[in-house]
Amino acid sequence: MSLTASNMLPLGTKAPEFELVNTVDGKLLDLKSLAGEHGTLIVFMCNHCPYVVYLMEAIVSFSKEMESKGIKTIAISSNSVNTHSQDGPAEMKKLARLKTFSFPYLFDASQEVAHAYQAACTPDFFLFDKALKLYYRGRFDASRPTNDLPINGSDLRTACESMLKSDPAPEKQYPSMGCNIKWHIGNEPK
Repeated sequence: MSLTASNMLPLGTKAPEFELVNTVDGKLLDLKSLAGEHGTLIVFMCNHCPYVVYLMEAIVSFSKEMESKGIKTIAISSNSVNTHSQDGPAEMKKLARLKTFSFPYLFDASQEVAHAYQAACTPDFFLFDKALKLYYRGRFDASRPTNDLPINGSDLRTACESMLKSDPAPEKQYPSMGCNIKWHIGNEPK
C-alpha cells in the first residue's frame, strides 16, 4: 500500500463520458443514464484498500441520503486484477450485495476512465453538478484509519449542500488520501 493523494482535477471540468459494466447486474451503463437530477458523485474505490474499507459503511449511508436529494452515486474500480484479484468483477459483485449498495459498482478494466478523471487513489471523490461540471473533488472528511477523528463526511456533505443551494464551490478543498490505484504495468499515469 502506498499512501497517495488526489490529483485535484480542475473545478469546472466537464465529466468525461464513459460506458462500463455494472458488476452487480452485468449491464453496460453510461454516465448520462446514471447522472443524478441535481448532481452526480463519482467515487473511485476498490474492495481491498483499508481506507475504503474504513469508510465503506459511511459511503453507503451517505449515498442513500444524497440519492433522496437528487444526487446519485457511481462507484468505479479501476484496479488491475493482474495484481489484485480481490478487486475484480466477481468480488465487486459480492461486496455490493453484502453491503447493499444503492448505486452501481462499475469495473474499469482498461483503466481509461481512471485516466480520464485523473483518479489517483482509493477512495477518490468527484462531485459534479447537474450540468456535469466538477464542483468538488477531494476527501470525504478528515478521518483516517490512523487517527481518532470521527467519520462524518463533513467535507463532502458541505460541498453537496452548497451545490444544492447553487452556492459557489467551497474554496478550501482538501485531497482525498488512500491507496494508489493499482495500474497495469506500463499503464501508469505519465
